Amino acid sequence: MKEISEILKAYSKAKLEEKKTALATVVKVEGSSYRQPGARMLVTEDGQLTGAISGGCLEGDALRKALLSIHQKQNKLITYNTSNEDDVELGLQLGCNGIVHILFEYIDEEQANNPIQLLQQLELERKEAVIVTVFSLKRNALQMGTVLFFRKDSPILNHNNAVLKLISDVKQVLQNKASVVKKLQTENNNEALIEYINPPISLVIAGAGNDVQPLVKMASILGWKITIGDGRATHTTEKRFPKADKVQTVKPEQFLENIIIDERTYFVLMTHNYKYDVAVLKQLLETNCKYIGILGPKTKLNRMLDDLENEGIKLSDEQLERIYSPIGLDIGAETSEEIALSIVAEIKAFSTGKTGTSLKYKLGKIHDEVPHEG
Repeated sequence: MKEISEILKAYSKAKLEEKKTALATVVKVEGSSYRQPGARMLVTEDGQLTGAISGGCLEGDALRKALLSIHQKQNKLITYNTSNEDDVELGLQLGCNGIVHILFEYIDEEQANNPIQLLQQLELERKEAVIVTVFSLKRNALQMGTVLFFRKDSPILNHNNAVLKLISDVKQVLQNKASVVKKLQTENNNEALIEYINPPISLVIAGAGNDVQPLVKMASILGWKITIGDGRATHTTEKRFPKADKVQTVKPEQFLENIIIDERTYFVLMTHNYKYDVAVLKQLLETNCKYIGILGPKTKLNRMLDDLENEGIKLSDEQLERIYSPIGLDIGAETSEEIALSIVAEIKAFSTGKTGTSLKYKLGKIHDEVPHEG
């Protein structure tokens, strides 16, 4: 989602400067590739790139194709065979052992629900959504491009009525929370990337000490939305946390006020004030948040549980499973920066259902493939 946000910012800037643009989207991958379907890059007519469709190997040639799309004002589908290291035509020698299909779309500001306008819908609400991009691998075929935006309980936005036949597939993707590439029964052998998009992670931190600063910096790099709350007005300043979206001085009893908790909300307790952390934890246990990380040794957590039990609060197995303490992955972290890295890594792993183990021991491919459906 961060990549899309950066693309939207770059497009707004280009529009103000009256620069024409094209959007490059990885729509299908066969074999291995650095980026997966849904990766995007915005190209301006003066050659500025925002986002990425590869590890940097394809961008040079993709720039030329995007400029051609802008000049001709039409969509184009380009296929890169990255498994052929001796490919004289491209001379890329990528060695990724895969075939990458990239759709280049000229952005026509006059067109209703153009690709950028559809992507802009993602930032209007903090809810999951599906975007459909239709393409054809057939030579010289008309490339429909990004044509539909769907969000539960919201109006369907599209500029091609034929695509409405995919609504049942779109709803299935939203339910499964997983993208697919589906072949369509059309004259041009069209296929559709039906892409599931999650809202960004919302990281809520109880604490505004110096060790929170590197955590905020790292989380902001990933595009997470960051809220900080602490009882110390001297610490909760925007100057100390310029990358945070919200910084507030708040008593522990009011900590959760005005905070929306959904499936993508993660809490970290690191005030270094035991009573403050316990008070916030007590409130969080009554919510449906899936992850509560607590900084400190296991003895601190055991003390918290004992104190809560003395108040008549005995945690269920389900509540205990939601608590991660000591917080972070075991990477031998010592400094505040290293601890921040371990926390961010654990939350990222948790959010994607991974364990955080070394890729050396992973069986199969690095990335989860976007399945192709006939």
